[in-house]
Amino acid sequence: MFERVLNRLRERIRASRYVMTLHAEEEMDDDGLTIYDVEHGILTGKILERQKEKMTGEAKYRIKGRTVEDESIEILVKETPTDKLVIITVYRP
Repeated sequence: MFERVLNRLRERIRASRYVMTLHAEEEMDDDGLTIYDVEHGILTGKILERQKEKMTGEAKYRIKGRTVEDESIEILVKETPTDKLVIITVYRP
């Protein structure tokens, strides 16, 4: 259902056209994850759902994938008008 969106997100990861929020970095550290785990999670994952920001109406996507060590990871991302991907948060489910 979200294959085109997922392909765009993966393209941005491969091209390093993404930024992480401070919250995502803190959660990544708290859960013992690395940026490679986050990248791998998006590259191997599937979109579970699309959410809408209440204030702005922007779409966010919850992705479930696998870490480098084949553990489960979930990542919340959104696209920007400047063609970048924003990694909002990451966590182990």
